[in-house]
Amino acid sequence: MTIPEKMIYPRTGDHETVYLKNVITNPNILVGDYTMYNDFVNDPRLFEQNNVLYHYPINHDRLVIGKFCSIACGAKFLFTSANHTMSSLSTYPFPLFFEEWNLDRKDVTTAWDRKGDIVVGNDVWIGYEAAVLSGITIGNGAIIGTRSLVTRDVPPYTIVGGVPAKPIRKRFDDKTIASLTAAKWWDWPKEKIARNLDAVQSGCIEQLR
Repeated sequence: MTIPEKMIYPRTGDHETVYLKNVITNPNILVGDYTMYNDFVNDPRLFEQNNVLYHYPINHDRLVIGKFCSIACGAKFLFTSANHTMSSLSTYPFPLFFEEWNLDRKDVTTAWDRKGDIVVGNDVWIGYEAAVLSGITIGNGAIIGTRSLVTRDVPPYTIVGGVPAKPIRKRFDDKTIASLTAAKWWDWPKEKIARNLDAVQSGCIEQLR
């Protein structure tokens, strides 16, 4: 199940919504099929420039986003270089200005605390202008509220919101979450998903076949 490589705009006449996978060029940004990004302020094709911030190649960290995710306008992913080190007596990034301070260029990454990859599961909805910090994992089916600041991992099928984002409630009971996790419908062939759309949209796990 793969969307056509050149399909950028999935809706006729809508140039604010893109299939994100087909506009990404950075090898350290991995996006699954059918994940969409909407931007009514900027060109959505510029997602990796406008929305993935402080993502410098020297750190080798990755943004990994699963399939069938919905990412709203202005959502941001902030990477390691935004984390000025707190282990020194000053948070000023002296190693970044190695020429000015006669420091070794190879030590430039000591200017920040390394947090690691951002990993977003499948079928995740990230709300308007939400921000996700480096090192965070967001589970399958989670919902990130508008303008939330995600500073901790988000469990699967959990709604979070606020600054910092905190759990509001689970979307389903534990049995349903376990069934969805086992079914992994997002990995099904397109034809099987199409046959089960009524069940998916009904919210009734028993109808999946």
